[in-house]
Amino acid sequence: MHGVRDDLRLDGRGCEDYRHMEIETDVVSNTDGSAKISLGHTDVLVGIKAEIGKPKPMVPNEGYLEFFVDCSANATPEFEGRGGEELGVELSNTLYKVFNNRHSVDLRSLCICPGENCWVLYVDVLLLQCDGNLFDAISIAIKAALFNTRIPKVHISEDEEGVKEIELSDDPYDCMRLNVENVPCIVTLCKIGQRYVVDATLQEKACSVASLLISVTHKGMVTCVRKMGGGSLDPESIFEMTEAGKRVGKALHAPLIELLQKEESLGKKRQKVGFLG
Repeated sequence: MHGVRDDLRLDGRGCEDYRHMEIETDVVSNTDGSAKISLGHTDVLVGIKAEIGKPKPMVPNEGYLEFFVDCSANATPEFEGRGGEELGVELSNTLYKVFNNRHSVDLRSLCICPGENCWVLYVDVLLLQCDGNLFDAISIAIKAALFNTRIPKVHISEDEEGVKEIELSDDPYDCMRLNVENVPCIVTLCKIGQRYVVDATLQEKACSVASLLISVTHKGMVTCVRKMGGGSLDPESIFEMTEAGKRVGKALHAPLIELLQKEESLGKKRQKVGFLG
């Protein structure tokens, strides 16, 4: 706690610094998009599968996202039994609020026939190893996987009776890409003593009284705020943490997109690493 007060943490980082981060996309072959992230000793794998479904009645001209989080018992002993299930539901609900809206993802581009057919993106998150800061790691992995997602082009034809038939293109290059520019990243700030830290390890989180989860776009706009933990936060702390979250979150996006574009430009030349290499 004394180190945090002096802007120096156990691993040498400042209060607003992230741990070393490694990102790799296109790691799961039977998905339409995938990504794996290692943030310190926290490892997360995300796979996205696009399937044709029926639009929701309230928004007939939009597609939507569904989230499922699997907390592997190998990641940490806390995930064994009900603990993993409860955390998985909590993570899924938060991800739904952050990502499944028209401000984050262009949901209208997922519409095929208004009121009849749309694309549903099933986002599966697997926690492989946990050493704190799950929300941030998952959000970055989801943004990377959405960038990597390729949705087949749809051709609609009508027979003589006016019945519509949907044909999917077999050409892997004849596909639709998602615009991920506005997809937010989550920044979690943990209050320790009178200060706060970004990207807390499990050890640091144990010293934290409360956390503030903030989702931030590339323009620094806050799209979701959630307070977590049993302790309280005074208004001044909330304001300071929100401003810090906006600053840190905004700085995340440009290097992330640059890295993803660079990796994609390498094509088949890129060296695959990790357990799926």
